[in-house]
Amino acid sequence: MDEIKQGSHKNIWYGVGRQRIEIPRPVIKSNVINNPLLNSLYIASLGFYPKAKGHLTKRKHGLHENFLFYCVDGYGWYEINGEKHEVGPNEFFILPQNEEHAYASAAHDPWSIYWVHFGGITLPDLNNLHTVKEHFKPRHIKDNGEAVTVFNKMYKALELGYSLDNLLFANLCSQFLSLFIYNSRHHPASKTTKTDCVDNAILYMQEHITDMLTLKDISNYSNYSVSRFSNLFKQKTGYAPMDYFMQMKIQQACQQLDFTDKSIKEIALTLGFDDPYYFSKRFKQVTGMPPIKYRSVNKD
Repeated sequence: MDEIKQGSHKNIWYGVGRQRIEIPRPVIKSNVINNPLLNSLYIASLGFYPKAKGHLTKRKHGLHENFLFYCVDGYGWYEINGEKHEVGPNEFFILPQNEEHAYASAAHDPWSIYWVHFGGITLPDLNNLHTVKEHFKPRHIKDNGEAVTVFNKMYKALELGYSLDNLLFANLCSQFLSLFIYNSRHHPASKTTKTDCVDNAILYMQEHITDMLTLKDISNYSNYSVSRFSNLFKQKTGYAPMDYFMQMKIQQACQQLDFTDKSIKEIALTLGFDDPYYFSKRFKQVTGMPPIKYRSVNKD
C-alpha cells in the first residue's frame, strides 16, 4: 500500500520508511481510561516519518489529544489560531487538544519528524501550564540522541502488543515529554547559555541563600520593575518570589537539621535569620511543624 499511496491520505502520511503505531480505541477505553496508573497522561499513537514528501494534514476540530512534533531534518510549517509557524531541524512544537490546525512538510526539503499523540484526564491542566503554553510555538531542542532513544524504546514495547506491561512501560517513559518541555534541565547551562529572568533569579537566590534578600534586590538583579518581575515569576513558578526564596531557605534548613548537629539557633543564623523565633515560625509555615519536631521525627 505504501508504494501505491504516496503523500497524505485522510490525514495519514504514506511513504517509504514510515513508522506508525496507533493504540486502538477499544484498548484505550478498556485498558487505559479505567487504569489509574495510565489514565492521567497516556500515549495514544506515535510514529516517525522520514523525508515526508507530500505530508499535509488539516483538522477543523483538532484532536482529542495533544500532538508533539519533533523535526530532526528538513523543513515544514504548521498553523494554529490563525498563526503560521515555520519549523526546521532540531525544533519541536506541541499542538493542544481540540484546536483547529494544519501542518505540512516543505516541498523543497521535506521534514523528517518523530511525533506522539498523548491524552489523559490531566491534559487540560497540563495545557494551562505556562511552561507548556510556551511550546505551542516552535522551540529549539538540544538533544544528544536521548529523545530518539526513548522514542524507540516506547515504539518497540508497543510493537510487542498492548499488554498491560507494554502499555505501562511505554507510558512510564514519561521522561520523553520532559526531554522537550524541560529540555534545558537535561542540559546544564554554560556561561554562554541564555536563560530567562526567572531561572536567573532562582540561581541568584540559591547563590545568596544565606542573605536576607529583598524583592527589590532580586528584581533589580533581573532588570525588571518589582511588579513586572513578580508577575513573571508567579506565572512561571506559581509562587511569589519571596515565598519561593523562603522555601529555598527552609529546604536548606531541613538539610542542616537532617545532616548536621548544629543547633536551631546556629542554623537560623547561617541562613540570615537574626531571630531564631522568627525562623521557627517561618519553618513551621512551610513544613507544618517547628524545626525541633522536624529533627526528632526525621532523626531515624
